Amino acid sequence: MNVTIESSGSLMIAYLIGEIDHHSSSLLREKIDNVLAFKKPKHLILDFKNVSFMDSSGIGLVMGRYRIMQGLKGTLEIRNVTKQTKKLMELAGLGNIAIIKELQ
Repeated sequence: MNVTIESSGSLMIAYLIGEIDHHSSSLLREKIDNVLAFKKPKHLILDFKNVSFMDSSGIGLVMGRYRIMQGLKGTLEIRNVTKQTKKLMELAGLGNIAIIKELQ
């Protein structure tokens, strides 16, 4: 799993790449959280366009970043998920805490 992070002003975008599982999610959390702590954005976008696989660790990854953004008084958006992944995320309740946008 890899992540590319872009930050501009109050916006931060994390482009997730590869598989999100128990092992990779801890590395992702660390990388994203380090930039969040330094940049303190008001809006975080997690882009799932290049994610090939995700288990429940992906749900945990999103929920943890939501808690951090709450502390920063910011918002979270989940972008470019497949229709199937969107359904999974909504079933897990992520639709109540973040904007979820399907892959275009």
